[in-house]
Amino acid sequence: MAKPKLIKERVPTPEVPVEERVKSFVEVNLGYDFDSAVKEAERCIQCPPEYAPCIKGCPVHINIPGFIKALRENSENPDEAVKNALHVIWNDNTLPAVTGRVCPQEEQCEAPCVMGKVGDPINIGKLERFVADYARKHGIDEELLKEFISEENGIKGKVAVVGSGPAGLTCAGELAKMGYKVTIFEALHKPGGVLIYGIPEFRLPKEILDKEIAKLHELGVEIKLDHIVGKTVTLEELLEEYDAVFIGTGAGTPKLLNIPGILLDRIYTANEFLTRINLMKAYLFPEYDEPIAIGKKTIVIGAGNTAMDAARSALRMGSEVVIAYRRGREDMTARIEEIKHAEEEGVKFEFFLNPVEFIGDENGKVKAVKFEKMRPLGERDAKGKRRIVGTGEYVTLEADTVIISIGLEPNRIISEEATALKTNPDGTLVVDENLMTSIPGVFAGGDAIRGEATVILAMGDGKKAAKAIDEYIKKKRLPA
Repeated sequence: MAKPKLIKERVPTPEVPVEERVKSFVEVNLGYDFDSAVKEAERCIQCPPEYAPCIKGCPVHINIPGFIKALRENSENPDEAVKNALHVIWNDNTLPAVTGRVCPQEEQCEAPCVMGKVGDPINIGKLERFVADYARKHGIDEELLKEFISEENGIKGKVAVVGSGPAGLTCAGELAKMGYKVTIFEALHKPGGVLIYGIPEFRLPKEILDKEIAKLHELGVEIKLDHIVGKTVTLEELLEEYDAVFIGTGAGTPKLLNIPGILLDRIYTANEFLTRINLMKAYLFPEYDEPIAIGKKTIVIGAGNTAMDAARSALRMGSEVVIAYRRGREDMTARIEEIKHAEEEGVKFEFFLNPVEFIGDENGKVKAVKFEKMRPLGERDAKGKRRIVGTGEYVTLEADTVIISIGLEPNRIISEEATALKTNPDGTLVVDENLMTSIPGVFAGGDAIRGEATVILAMGDGKKAAKAIDEYIKKKRLPA
């Protein structure tokens, strides 16, 4: 029998036309339908799971060949195919509708894909998203969820999870499946962490995130909102009531620029800007109470995914947008897809510009940004970047709104209250190989220990911590 012909090009996913999407926050990528998903799944050459490089590239180690095989083996019965595929995914990841949208698959599971050596790697992220979306729309996820609800709920012990971002949600879900009673303490008035306040609707619709989180409720997880651990309740108090604690508070403190004019009006951090847009729906004012002042010309300083989100959000608010970056295009850290979408939508890019002063008008509002022109010098370092130096030449760009997106670091509320928690100079928590902090029974993961990183790396930490917490509690309860 002749071998099936390898299809080198991936099956594309449709997108909302540019002229339509820039007028609203509607999701840009429309995803696969069943037939196109199966067609893409059939491109996979099915590497054995024990050798599959895509699994090794996934921080939560989803059995990627397994879920793809399940999807295409039952192509005559879409509901059964999706149910089987979702079961495989849920064994390792309970938030596939999220990760299928926001993970940098091109750097992780898709990067080592064997098909990528002869053509396009398998579109793993879009297949994962399809399975989650189809299951949700057809009620398959609700049916399947019953198989993951533990009959031992609460019997094995109680665990407190601080923060409902990707690390916290993952840790809570894994522990609930093991039979623990889990309570999440969230500082904000809605759960989701960076997923709810940091990622715009056009990348991750909040309705979908809400339904993903609702699955945790079905698993028995309780979420307490408006609880700031370190203020509302102390870490010591949690340890008195719970067998273990997981800290997944993320990195929500923005880094600032210490240059003249920083206190001028209409200069935002990306964190504040996106929180108002995403969590408080400022773009729908006055339907929603939260307004946001944005002018006709916006400069976004930075070139990561957060900068792209801020730039594309400002553009949808009616502003002309320029992204200014102190390095070159090849050093941008944003996903290729996000850069592509930004350029399609009309965001302009200026490279090798380093801000040195914000210039204000007579009313105390920013009206321009002064930049020094930079140039690269020498060979690339271990991170692939070259040192940049100033040229002594300057340029001034007009702007009546500025959004600063140069990175985030953990807030220190918990560590300032619980002084026994060891921290690094940047505020990240010190943990051992099992993700336990300097306080026995207190574990941590995600951006709280890494600094600003990806959603899926945080989820990988949450999953690893859940296993470590299970082992810790088991040993704790063994007779002396």
